[in-house]
Amino acid sequence: MANRRVPLVLLACGSFNPITNQHMRLFELAKDHMHSTGQYQVVGGIVSPVSDGYGKQGLVLAKHRIAMAKLALQSSNWVTVDEWESQQPDWTETVVTMRYHYGRILKEYEQSTGTHNNSSSNTTPLSSISPQLKLLCGADFLDTFKVPGLWLDEHVEEVAGRFGLVCVSRGRLQPERAVHESDMLSRHQRNIFLVREWVRNETSATEVRRALRRGLSVKYLIPDSVIEYIHQHNLYTEDSERRNKGTVLRPLTKQAQQPVKSLDD
Repeated sequence: MANRRVPLVLLACGSFNPITNQHMRLFELAKDHMHSTGQYQVVGGIVSPVSDGYGKQGLVLAKHRIAMAKLALQSSNWVTVDEWESQQPDWTETVVTMRYHYGRILKEYEQSTGTHNNSSSNTTPLSSISPQLKLLCGADFLDTFKVPGLWLDEHVEEVAGRFGLVCVSRGRLQPERAVHESDMLSRHQRNIFLVREWVRNETSATEVRRALRRGLSVKYLIPDSVIEYIHQHNLYTEDSERRNKGTVLRPLTKQAQQPVKSLDD
């Protein structure tokens, strides 16, 4: 029965530099797949662009990446852009962003199912099921778990075990292999949903930026409103591609500074 399905919100974190049609297709593919399991009802999607503190070469300012994502998603009735992560002064670990959104979603859920202040809270309908949040990603994302120093083990454990992943495979990448080769991911494989993309669309933001730098057309790769915005603000030039050049990615420096936890932490 449809009302027994678990309400699910999909969260995509990333640079979105710029957002492409491919980024938005991930949401549609994931939604169809999760509905087809019979277990879930996708009730929302969140695009969460990374903050400027990430330090990736060629990353334009968060205010532009947010504005482009909002323009791109104007036609979506279920995916929204959230600015919280992009406004943090430092780069935020994916798991911290997930905790933030999950807390917010639970609060909204409790407010909508609870009765408003005046009567006892135990009148919540018994059939209501708590919403879940899962991380939406491309197949290449699973490979980041293997990069030394990029993830803390307990964060991988929390993302895969507590929340779960919906992973859309692009091109030749095999997410099944990444899961198989990781003991931790294998342990949580029931919480990792692998979505096969049959209509291949391999638009990458890197290729879009390259074309823009060279004055080539990117029409039909990204929405017209985004192309217009890029030209208006003169983004993705040879100058912007040099931004953060030589900077070490913030996750690598931040994780290296993490103290080894003692048992009573």
